[in-house]
Amino acid sequence: MSIDRIVMAFAGSMVLLSVTLAHFFSPWWMLLAAFVGFNLIQSSFTGFCPLAMALKHFGVKPGPAF
Repeated sequence: MSIDRIVMAFAGSMVLLSVTLAHFFSPWWMLLAAFVGFNLIQSSFTGFCPLAMALKHFGVKPGPAF
């Protein structure tokens, strides 16, 4: 699995987790979804993604996204 796919899967998982936690516990969990969305937008403009950098450091091979 490539870095791009791992980042997309992680972001999607965090959004689903935050929506679930907001539904069952507190609407404040929606801030996590907002944070993930903000990071996705800033990453698309700047190319800076902390998760991608960490995955590269741990030896995950970059590859084609699709």
